[in-house]
Amino acid sequence: MSVAALVIAITLSCTTRINVGVVSLAFAWIVGVYLGHLPLGDILAGFPTQLFITLVGITLLFAMAQVNGTLARIAERAVRLCRGNVGLIPIMFFVVALGLATIGPGNIATAALLAPTAMAVAAEAGVPPFLMALMVGNGAQAGALSPFAPTGVIVNGIMGRIGLGGAQWQTYLNNMAAHAVLAFAGYFVFGGWRLFMKDRRSSAGPAAPLEAFEWRHRLTLAVVVGLIVAVAGFNTNVGMTAIAGATFLSLAQAADEKDAIRRMPWGVILMVSGVTVLIALMEKTQGMELFTSLLARVATPGNVIAVIAFVIGVVSVYSSTSGVVLPAFLPTVPGLVARLGGVSPLALASAMNVGAHLVDMSPLSTTGAICLAAAPTGVDTRDLFNKLLAWGLSMSVVGALVCWVMFR
Repeated sequence: MSVAALVIAITLSCTTRINVGVVSLAFAWIVGVYLGHLPLGDILAGFPTQLFITLVGITLLFAMAQVNGTLARIAERAVRLCRGNVGLIPIMFFVVALGLATIGPGNIATAALLAPTAMAVAAEAGVPPFLMALMVGNGAQAGALSPFAPTGVIVNGIMGRIGLGGAQWQTYLNNMAAHAVLAFAGYFVFGGWRLFMKDRRSSAGPAAPLEAFEWRHRLTLAVVVGLIVAVAGFNTNVGMTAIAGATFLSLAQAADEKDAIRRMPWGVILMVSGVTVLIALMEKTQGMELFTSLLARVATPGNVIAVIAFVIGVVSVYSSTSGVVLPAFLPTVPGLVARLGGVSPLALASAMNVGAHLVDMSPLSTTGAICLAAAPTGVDTRDLFNKLLAWGLSMSVVGALVCWVMFR
């Protein structure tokens, strides 16, 4: 019944807009208390308290950096560096998106921040909207598994629980490398090389003046740098350090705390927390062993990397990668390794992480949908939708091959 509850939750996440975290909490209560005869306290013990605090701290701090204009000013200055060379503009957006996602906002917040500017610049400079979406979206996705980003926090927490802790930077670099290779390959294959023959300066007017960095922006940057130094250099808790930084910015009146709290992705936080409670119940009721055995039936030691990357990619096209797919599949790694043998646990987990993220440029996923929604007036959104959907679906196959090459 716990496996059936998870399957229903995943199906609902693919076919409806209901928050699957709420559904998962309800299922955990019904299955655990009334079918499994477990005390409610045992079920609620599966609530990921530390993960919740980490997500709240990170998203609050970078929501404050967004509402006070700090992140926008960083992006504006980075784009200005390639003024005049049309071919470099999408590449610059990839680099800026990767950098921003890496330092903390994560892939979704970075895409939401940059996509409107990127798509507007693409229209002005004559860059095909599909190519710009490809670069800015994959740039954000490439930084998704940073140890400082929300999705990275989720993944590293799960990997720590299954005995794969300490691989944070390897996980990040694997995902970044796969996205960079495929994004740049797609950019040049679909005509990006032609953009280097254009010169925007000949038709563009004088550049608008940059918005000034004020004291609140400098203070926010100092807090972000302090967070990175404290976590990387002194091993402080990333969530509590981020909360302390956000508190400092709030007391200094450097950002609107209420606006930042409203912008936090509470739906994603609830989704991740609820699904984690249901997964914890599966572990208590041996449902995880059953779920793992079902996956093991369709794989062999020789093809498990490709098979799992393909399966998780197909599911992730329609479902939340960080909120549903990875919390559901990553805990199966130890069981799959035990059943199949001859497979590296880290390689299998890496294939899941990369395979799940490569498909997220589909317009049915959040990053792809943000890029589509940011298309300016005059862009054929139906054509852009079809191209993004074709890219996302093809990545389930391409991603499986890439993961097989990278991790076998």
